[in-house]
Amino acid sequence: MSTPNKDNVRAYLLSLQDSICDALSEIDGHPFVEDSWERAEGGGGRSRVLADGNVIEKGGVNFSHVFGDTMPVSATANRPELAGRSFEAMGVSLVIHPHNPLVPTTHMNVRFFIAEKEGEAPVWWFGGGYDLTPYYGNKEDCIHWHRTAKEACDPFGEKFYPHFKQWCDNYFYLKHRDEPRGIGGVFFDDLNELGFEDSFALMQSVGNSFVDAYRPIMLRRKDEDFSEKQREFQLYRRGRYVEFNLVFDRGTLFGLQTGGRTESILMSLPPLVRWEYNYQPEEGSAEAELTQVYLKPQEWLVASG
Repeated sequence: MSTPNKDNVRAYLLSLQDSICDALSEIDGHPFVEDSWERAEGGGGRSRVLADGNVIEKGGVNFSHVFGDTMPVSATANRPELAGRSFEAMGVSLVIHPHNPLVPTTHMNVRFFIAEKEGEAPVWWFGGGYDLTPYYGNKEDCIHWHRTAKEACDPFGEKFYPHFKQWCDNYFYLKHRDEPRGIGGVFFDDLNELGFEDSFALMQSVGNSFVDAYRPIMLRRKDEDFSEKQREFQLYRRGRYVEFNLVFDRGTLFGLQTGGRTESILMSLPPLVRWEYNYQPEEGSAEAELTQVYLKPQEWLVASG
């Protein structure tokens, strides 16, 4: 297996953070504010946040590069053979919460992880993906989102998109609610089967395609009129996002367990959210359609013909 080049991965991730922030700032009309930080145990990062913009109510695009002598529990839970190794992890992670409830929330991350032990070959892998969380369903948006994801994966083999899509559907699932968080996308972890160069290239293809997947949706929906009822429903559904990130998300757990910067880790949470006891949408409403139609895992590209 080819030797990993950590410097090239770091350089790519920093450039990806730049390009995504530039693209989203152009749409919103406001810049991201940068906040660099250091981790006492090793490493650091730069967080970029845009709050109260024209389109983005709260968004963050974070780069982190951390390392340490002991693998965190979240990283060894499924791979106990890595316990006792030192680790190095780097990645870009973002969450965008728009003002307009007709513009979906989105999440993306790409990352590289390497675990090392003296006298043994390093164990490394890539991970990442992106997913979409609409509050009001739109078939055109769903098809575009998945088509872009598929086009990013297909050059590396036809198996990757369906595999990563299923992985995404399974991962972003709220077990206590018995429902998906959104309409999915692609998600992968432990990717090293292609060797370093091609695995890195696949990760880059996914990262580079994010703006192509999300920007057209933002542009189509950002100026559409919405009601106070729709805004209240958006805040209610944001509660599901909070529940997933605090209960299930491995990235959140990894960051907290490694002593990461709490402000950056919890940047993914929305600025406003509400919970309502035993909420039931009106039958036949657009709010009911979200869970009855859109939050049912399905083959969006097959449905598009």
